[in-house]
Amino acid sequence: MWFADGVDAFDSVVWPILGCGGRPAPICENRLVSDSRGHRVHLIDGTYELFRQHYGQAGKHEQESPFAATVGVLSSTLQLLAQGATHVAVASDHIIESFRNDLWAGYKSSAGMAEELLVQIPLMEQALIAMGVTTWAMIEHEADDALGAAALVADADPTVAQVRIVTPDKDLGQCVRGTRVVQYDRRKDEVIDEAGVIAKFGVGPASVPDYLGLVGDSADGFPGLPGWGSKGASTVLAKFTHIEAIPASAADWHIPGLRGAEKLAATLRDQYDAALLFRHIATVVTDIEVGSVPEWRWQGPTDEFTAFATDLGAPQLTDRAKRLADGR
Repeated sequence: MWFADGVDAFDSVVWPILGCGGRPAPICENRLVSDSRGHRVHLIDGTYELFRQHYGQAGKHEQESPFAATVGVLSSTLQLLAQGATHVAVASDHIIESFRNDLWAGYKSSAGMAEELLVQIPLMEQALIAMGVTTWAMIEHEADDALGAAALVADADPTVAQVRIVTPDKDLGQCVRGTRVVQYDRRKDEVIDEAGVIAKFGVGPASVPDYLGLVGDSADGFPGLPGWGSKGASTVLAKFTHIEAIPASAADWHIPGLRGAEKLAATLRDQYDAALLFRHIATVVTDIEVGSVPEWRWQGPTDEFTAFATDLGAPQLTDRAKRLADGR
């Protein structure tokens, strides 16, 4: 859930599993534009995009505008629309802190975050809204939660051919479903479907929160369990799927060749509550109001966008947005 993921430069309680994965899916073609079976929905992690722009071209020039990252997000969103995207929505971390900070003191926060990025978050949100793009500015929850909720809504819509969650963030792997709900890494121009999630983690989408609960996520600020690395976690979860299903004794795992199995089992027994807590933190919350797919269709910029683009020092964005809208 940490927006810097993938950006160059830089008492027993059982928590419920509220994630998105674990269902079969039909095959969908990998094309950007809509096809005869329906349109493709694009759900963008705005905070990640702001970081991507800042630490990309916008951050390489000393004389660059202080709003360069925001302009970059607007330009990249228009580029997506120019490539044929029709239904587009952006989620952002309006406030970096969320309910997860109350669960774990070390969870990611705005402490140490570059001021020039913090001030651009609300600016980016307002500019996207003026450009006519559905935007969810998250306060209690995170951008990932809105993206997961929207992916669930779009997945259930029969007019949708494919849902693309536009971020490489590993947390969103739990929302991938077959080739119908996928992640899209724009920087690498790479689509990550369910097979891609399995190749990356060694487990399917349904087990991604459990995987992160065991190995931790340094980008998000929670450690996982000592000794549980990616190899051990993927091997054990590939067989048992969820933490609760893992037998207390390694003798009952029946996984030949797994090194240090009894030590892993002992750690899980001793820190079981922590594992469940970390899984809860890693689980995308999907019961968030995000509207419906028809509401996310881009209809062109609002009248306010001209002033926004001018104030940002990028008046050319107005003409570009209007031309795209007129061509639809």
